[in-house]
Amino acid sequence: MNDHYFSGEPKVADKRRDVSVKIWDHNYVMSTASGVFAREGLDKATDVLLGNSAPPTGGLTLLDLGCGWGPIACALASENPMATVWATDTNERALDLTRANAHRLNADVHVAFPDEVPAHLAFDEIWTNPPIRIGKQALHELLLRWLPRLKPGGVARLVVGKNLGSDSLQAWLIEQGWPTERQISEKGFRVLVVTSPSRA
Repeated sequence: MNDHYFSGEPKVADKRRDVSVKIWDHNYVMSTASGVFAREGLDKATDVLLGNSAPPTGGLTLLDLGCGWGPIACALASENPMATVWATDTNERALDLTRANAHRLNADVHVAFPDEVPAHLAFDEIWTNPPIRIGKQALHELLLRWLPRLKPGGVARLVVGKNLGSDSLQAWLIEQGWPTERQISEKGFRVLVVTSPSRA
């Protein structure tokens, strides 16, 4: 059976390479590897998400959900050293790469499997290029697991391909009681902003 980027332990050889990425006017060199999502570099969807979002400021608690090799988490921590940044993924190799990239950039990122993220933690913001290809039911379960961990007034920023169901996902989130607005549509992707319904 072929590996997927959401495989817990990729069987494909761990071949690493450096890639250069530009995020929020800063250039970063990070490591990627086979067996993880977007091993060739920053994927288009994540680039659209970051390119249409400003880095958050202040002492916030942030989560990169489905972190891959860590470009979002590392950029968040680099841009805002006051923030507490968490990165989680089910792929062991992805977590290892995120740790290595954070160390390389001297960025403070807490890296953990989903079940290792402390249950008491609540987040001001969740950033994610969600793993659409795990299937609709699994995706819904993923979002319903993490969205309730937003603080009152907190937001989740999602990027989803239009051809991968972004509009139906937006409608489903609204039906579930999660106000969701489309911030932008660019290069075939939508950036969706979900707001915690229990506002302070």
